[in-house]
Amino acid sequence: MLKVRVIPTLLYKSVGLVKGVGFDAWRRVDTVLPAIKVYNMREVDELILMDLEATKEGRDPDYESIRDFSRECFVPFCVGGGVGNIGQIKQLLRAGADKVSVNSAAYENPGLLAQGANMFGSQCIVASIDCRKVDHVYYCFSHNGQKNTGRQLKDWARIVEKAGAGEILLTSVSLDGTMQGYDIEMIKMVTDVVSIPVIASGGAGNYEHMYQAVKEGAASAVAAASIFHFTEQTPKEAKEYLGERGIPVRRI
Repeated sequence: MLKVRVIPTLLYKSVGLVKGVGFDAWRRVDTVLPAIKVYNMREVDELILMDLEATKEGRDPDYESIRDFSRECFVPFCVGGGVGNIGQIKQLLRAGADKVSVNSAAYENPGLLAQGANMFGSQCIVASIDCRKVDHVYYCFSHNGQKNTGRQLKDWARIVEKAGAGEILLTSVSLDGTMQGYDIEMIKMVTDVVSIPVIASGGAGNYEHMYQAVKEGAASAVAAASIFHFTEQTPKEAKEYLGERGIPVRRI
């Protein structure tokens, strides 16, 4: 079994870092550079930074800011938001990102994942899937969880794996920010049909939730934001908790 990663998620808007509930009601929680510096000291395995406004505003990612952030980030750095073509992926990698997350654009052009994987390696390409249950069916949503793509979760997970994505970042829109626990059914639905790593996201409120995502959902990594912003819980303690329960984790 691969060692399980604990990954803080940084949600970025023009005002700085924010956190909401169900992809809405955003409140400011911090600024990016200080948060990155803190996480460098807290034994995180990776960091994920998502620009929440780029797709909505139809603009490129903020390459200059990404360059500044990456200079201070000493762990693998995944960046997403506003990624719609291969040139943007290339510029993000040049700016210091180690991985690039693609979400909304992939529904219109799944070939973008294949093109990115062929040019830069599948390890650089993360397929981000935001999912919500509608009438007992899990559907994929684009545009920050606002638009139902009509794609069912299992089918889309298979498609992005076949296209060349190196891993999947799977987020429950409904549970995001609630700290009520991950959607284990949703996670298991994806891990049962793909062989690439799946990062569970949306709903973590304590370390036991992370354990359940790995043990019951078979997630390869757990991503979280609110638990680290609004409680005293830390990534280091999360890894210790998982390790004590027999989950292999990375030691820094």
